[in-house]
Amino acid sequence: MPLTRSHIRATTEEYLARHPHERESLAGLLSLLDGTADPADRATLPAHITCSAVVIDRRCRVLHIRHRASDGLVLTPGGHTEPGDRSLLTAALRELQEETGIPPGAVCLTRQAVGSPIDIDVHDIDARPAKGEQAHRHYDFRYVFHLADEEPPAIAVQDEEVSGAQWLPLAEVRSSTLRTKLLHAQPGGRPEPLNASAIIHDGRGRYLLHLRDANKPWIWEPGCWSLLGGGREPEDRTLLDTVRRELREEADLTVTGLVPYAVECVTGTDGTRVPVQVFTGRWNGDPTRLPLTEGVMVAWLRPEKFPYMTMLPSTRALLERHAAEHDAPAGPAPDAVPNVVGVHLYLERDGQVLLGLRHPGSAYAGDTWHVLAGHCEAESATACLVREAYEEAGLVIDPADTELVHTVHMVDRPGGRPRIGLFFRARRWEGTPELREPDKCVAWRWWNAKDLPEPLVPYARAAIEGIRAGRAYTELGWSR
Repeated sequence: MPLTRSHIRATTEEYLARHPHERESLAGLLSLLDGTADPADRATLPAHITCSAVVIDRRCRVLHIRHRASDGLVLTPGGHTEPGDRSLLTAALRELQEETGIPPGAVCLTRQAVGSPIDIDVHDIDARPAKGEQAHRHYDFRYVFHLADEEPPAIAVQDEEVSGAQWLPLAEVRSSTLRTKLLHAQPGGRPEPLNASAIIHDGRGRYLLHLRDANKPWIWEPGCWSLLGGGREPEDRTLLDTVRRELREEADLTVTGLVPYAVECVTGTDGTRVPVQVFTGRWNGDPTRLPLTEGVMVAWLRPEKFPYMTMLPSTRALLERHAAEHDAPAGPAPDAVPNVVGVHLYLERDGQVLLGLRHPGSAYAGDTWHVLAGHCEAESATACLVREAYEEAGLVIDPADTELVHTVHMVDRPGGRPRIGLFFRARRWEGTPELREPDKCVAWRWWNAKDLPEPLVPYARAAIEGIRAGRAYTELGWSR
């Protein structure tokens, strides 16, 4: 798919958001984008766009080449776009490979300019009557990269366009605007991870994997089982922030105790090498209850299934290495079925019980009243209760002020996963119920315990009635 005007405009506006003082100097580019001519076509006059690659080695030197077409000027690799370029970034990578022989897989994006140009340069091109070219202007989008490996790759210059290559220190970069930005950014010579993923396991040999969409060829790993995770955003202070945010955004998932495990390299959608910081952590929840926002599904899987699944070899090797390093205890016997543990808050004042109306689009009990509840993760039941009360309703509860008042053991449907619901009464709390997660709960209301609303989650009704009757235990859904 050729470059689109919308892509070029979005890239320009993102750049100007970082460099608002350059809006006046780029007024001509903005006018070009407002016009009808193709801004990426070299035949568009009196101006069009070009793309360049700024490659930094381990010694913080920048690759320059001598362009024959520019009267021997020493510049960074770059040139005009082509119809097959999918983005400005891939145009810069193509020019890099054509002019120096350095492939996209030999470079990595840098933190200083993740997928965005570090500089948009404006320079005038003299007329070349011999080639039938009149004087015009280039708006050059410059992308900065690190070399992926310790040693610079062999450079094979494109003889018809390039007469030589050299590595120059940052202070000697030939373009003054680029030199200023590089000296301000102070990029190191070594690439660093810009993406973060999580190996999530249950401590018993199962891994939580994400099946990505197969009908989106522009995404990474389409149709493959992969780890949850994604790219760093400007608001992320650390890569741990990145992976936590990605887990929340992709599956509303919180995993406590995530720790760094390894840095792995993968190939990005643009062909560059991408170092990924991989974290690992334990979780024991039910993936079918996660509100997935991306991909097809998440599921627990064991390593013996990996050879039969659509999965990148690098992902499989990483997971198998983790499994070999973390000997899991023997799994449950064939007839043993793990029970899902849910923790519930029974809050009562003056004969009224606090209930929440679940969002109509909720995967479970949509548009139905329910007590405040959540699934136990790698935590105690009272810790789960305290966390859920604060996350869902802004209530602060001391575990010492809680007591277990009822237990429900149930199955929702024949053959369904058995569940244990623990109902805790809070004798004291701080705060007034508020809608902290409006995508899950749309209202909190106190109801007379003798006149409960409809519809109400059946096992919650049974538990409330059991608590008021002084019963400690209820079974639901089991065949007699």
